[in-house]
Amino acid sequence: MAVAFLLYVFAEIAAIWAVGSAVGVLGTLGLLLAGAFLGSWLARREGGKAMRAFTSAARSGRPAEKELTDGMLVGLGGVLILVPGFVSDVLGLLLILPPSRVVARRLWLKRMEKRAVRFANQRRGPVMVVDSEVVASEEPRREQPTVIEGRIVEN
Repeated sequence: MAVAFLLYVFAEIAAIWAVGSAVGVLGTLGLLLAGAFLGSWLARREGGKAMRAFTSAARSGRPAEKELTDGMLVGLGGVLILVPGFVSDVLGLLLILPPSRVVARRLWLKRMEKRAVRFANQRRGPVMVVDSEVVASEEPRREQPTVIEGRIVEN
């Protein structure tokens, strides 16, 4: 982790140095400020869209994993944009803009799914998935509970 942080710091310094050499000190500061303002405006706009989509999904009763993940990625993108530097601004913009956020969301959900399965296997053994559906019964309720016979199949 420390190596990754050092590489990030080195990349930020190199990017600021390269831009500073090309446009000068005032131009570099202007670009950093413009990136922060543009990025914060985009983060606010996309964050509002993600919040409205989440609220709509929650009200309709459908799963909101896409909307929740989008909101998280927009928030992370906003934080990255507020961190001074060109590398963090580019990464933040990639997380805020919808086309690249779709790719980031897929990668994030795939990673979380693998981690959830690994965590579940560590805690209680292999994961068993039961696929079923609820069907409304036409017959009246019985006094005695219904016994369902079956067998457990493990993968």
